[in-house]
Amino acid sequence: MWQAEVRVDLDAIRDNVATLRAGTTAEVMAVVKADGYGHGMLPVARAALAGGATWLGVATLDEALTLRRAGLTVPVLAWLLAPGLPLHDGVSADVDLNAGSLAQLDELVRAARRAQRPARVHLKLDTGLARGGATPAEWPALLEAAAKAQADGEVEVVGVWSHFVYADAPGHETVDHQLAVFAEGLATAEQYGIEPRYRHIANSAATLTRPDAHYDLVRPGVAIYGLSPLPPEHETGLRPAMTARARVTLTKRVPAGQGVSYGHAYHTAKETTLALVPLGYGDGVPRHASNVGPVALGGRVRTIAGRVCMDQIILDCGDDPVAAGDVAVLFGPGDDGTPTATDWAEAIGTINYEIVTRFGGTRVPRVYDGTAGLPSGDPGEGA
Repeated sequence: MWQAEVRVDLDAIRDNVATLRAGTTAEVMAVVKADGYGHGMLPVARAALAGGATWLGVATLDEALTLRRAGLTVPVLAWLLAPGLPLHDGVSADVDLNAGSLAQLDELVRAARRAQRPARVHLKLDTGLARGGATPAEWPALLEAAAKAQADGEVEVVGVWSHFVYADAPGHETVDHQLAVFAEGLATAEQYGIEPRYRHIANSAATLTRPDAHYDLVRPGVAIYGLSPLPPEHETGLRPAMTARARVTLTKRVPAGQGVSYGHAYHTAKETTLALVPLGYGDGVPRHASNVGPVALGGRVRTIAGRVCMDQIILDCGDDPVAAGDVAVLFGPGDDGTPTATDWAEAIGTINYEIVTRFGGTRVPRVYDGTAGLPSGDPGEGA
């Protein structure tokens, strides 16, 4: 018998990737960083590949090497690389690595020499996000150095890439501006003799709304998990893959005016039944969900009563016949009117990415439904 669990529908992930793949002529890089946005990096990666992805994307070198150790041989790009990392291990494992500055390129050249093979490099151009990548002013110097390193056999420039600021607001002026800067950056690269096989800038939002941004490779992240980065009027055809739920551990009748949970930030309006649900901020429930987080229990969507605790939340159920053992659903695909991760995000003023990622790597076990990408005979439990 389980107390609390996160269920992940691997077939939904496969089908989401297939839907995205059907909408583009580009190859698809499934982004599985942050433990697959809380869904489990390895099962998600296999399900995404089963759906037609041909690349995997991660933030860190350790994530990339974990994929390699698991036997996944498809192209993998890792892009968040601090100075001094053992990048030669990535080069040796045939991991594609990011260079967004002369210093990063120099490290990759040294790594290639140590590994005694060329480093597979993606040069990043900052088209306006002001995060990673070379600015347009720095771009020619990076291209010149990369062209020399490629001529010397120390790197292979596989890709040129960038990242959008605001593609989740279709029609926002920054999207066209960044595409123009990116096109100019690609033209400059060609002047230096760099013509990469893969040009990529499209995230989930641009994959769904801007086919002119697809180039050779798209990099959907949150969309492969069935969550939309777009305003609600944009239908995506995607299905959320994660459900978080728990069994009520205790119910009790309390009088009107009873303060509930720490600080008594909630008081009952009348005599009522309270239900204790064993999930809290130690499990991924945002503390900001105090008094606003939606939870389905007993055929109705209720709001968390009082503050979210480390291990538990409380629901005010009125006179409804709820009992210990009943299942409370925090979020899922939204079937039968149950809340979704997007509902939670709207309730607490964040994004659905954060809601699902919070539930990764906690004490709550993940259970896998479906068979997409699982080895034959694997029941899909745990992982």
